[in-house]
Amino acid sequence: MESSAQDGAVPAYELIIVSYNSRSQIEGLLAGLPNDIPLAVVDNARGADGLRDLIRDRPNARYLEGAGQGFATAANLGARSSAYEYVIFVNPDTRPTVTGLETLVSQLAAEPDIASSAATTVGADGSVEIGTGGWEPTVRRAVIHSIGLHKIAPQAGLFARPRPYLPIRVDWTTGACMAVRVSTFTDLGGFDEQFFVYNEDVAFGRAVREKNMTQALRTDVLVQHAAGNSGAPSKEMLRLRGASMARYVAQHNNLQNARAIRLALTFGYGLRVLASLAKGDKSRAQEHWSYILGVTSGRASVGGRTVTRA
Repeated sequence: MESSAQDGAVPAYELIIVSYNSRSQIEGLLAGLPNDIPLAVVDNARGADGLRDLIRDRPNARYLEGAGQGFATAANLGARSSAYEYVIFVNPDTRPTVTGLETLVSQLAAEPDIASSAATTVGADGSVEIGTGGWEPTVRRAVIHSIGLHKIAPQAGLFARPRPYLPIRVDWTTGACMAVRVSTFTDLGGFDEQFFVYNEDVAFGRAVREKNMTQALRTDVLVQHAAGNSGAPSKEMLRLRGASMARYVAQHNNLQNARAIRLALTFGYGLRVLASLAKGDKSRAQEHWSYILGVTSGRASVGGRTVTRA
């Protein structure tokens, strides 16, 4: 199943799709890809929406029942069980093209010091999403993000919003559409399974840098991404986002810095709550408040089960 890139051929690869009640999104994803493209669906909903039947007639598709322990655990299962040299993690709500996928894999084959190659995700209107990559959380970066200075100093905050076709160096990239060499991914420990979802990509970026490797964010590979279709309520997921950040900074900072980062984020999202209320947008204010609850408590639940505890 392996092929050489020396003759210009794109090496064989497999898509890893982690699903949680995401059948409708996966149907849209697969509609834009060849029927015989190799793929593995890791189903964290344990068959609740008939994913096994959806891929039954695809000749190079396999179905894996996830443990319901979140994205990192399921993605690792897919990658570690793959028979391919390269895999690409693809979120159900992304819409990559074969050309874009091949570009990511070809870069890995040509540059062995790169641990991963990721696409730049864009919204339905074509605008680049914030958070397609980013930088290691520090007190300074958290303050800049919280007070909104990242809008005028876009590489000084926590999350990147790169300009299409302009190169950018980041500390981590989102796993929404990210290619890895399986051997490298495994040697680096894969995604940190302490994180149910969110910040496993930040943790992977840290592991990459500790091995003196880099990650590539391809701003010339634009992939549409319909954010927010995780299968869980947005307020629940935003609390989980905050709690995951709290857990990460607690692990990789001294107590004083970890508290300062969490305080800065609490302050910043508190301002966002007030701004949303002033506009009469109570729903948005509740979402920001959910993030505050997560980042201050370090705890979050999914379906009534605690999945993150800082």
